Amino acid sequence: MKSNENFKKQYSKIKIGLISSKGGHLFELIQLKKLFKKYRRFWITFPGQDTQYYLKNETIYYAYYPESRNIVNLIKNFVLALEYFKKEKPKILISCGAGIAIAFFLVGKLFYKTKLIYIESYDFIKYPSMTGKILYNFTDLFLIQHNIQKKWYPKAKYWGSLL
Repeated sequence: MKSNENFKKQYSKIKIGLISSKGGHLFELIQLKKLFKKYRRFWITFPGQDTQYYLKNETIYYAYYPESRNIVNLIKNFVLALEYFKKEKPKILISCGAGIAIAFFLVGKLFYKTKLIYIESYDFIKYPSMTGKILYNFTDLFLIQHNIQKKWYPKAKYWGSLL
């Protein structure tokens, strides 16, 4: 009994941030629920019916959209990331995209020494994602879901499919 309490205490000290755009990226990240449910956590995403449905009992922060190829929203999300980090103090960030991850990963890496885990999205098999290309060189763990993705990310770890 005592070791179970120690186990719970250990995980209650770690807070993770789960970062995802809505839609398929969110659905992929939700597949990791068994892994993240024991941790204190929060989500950074965009408003939508899917986020309301899948994250109804979760702590959610909303970022600026559209985030991909939008420099103004990248800057706004960077400022939001500074605010959210100050409040939440996550030890780990996990994302499988899309561009929403960039600002938050940058803040985590530059100012908070947060461990960064990026999972390249399942559907990028013909070419790498822009987010993956940007984040590949400074994440602590870069995971791929297809072995074919190794040609773009040779140091990545093969994860297998989340779907």
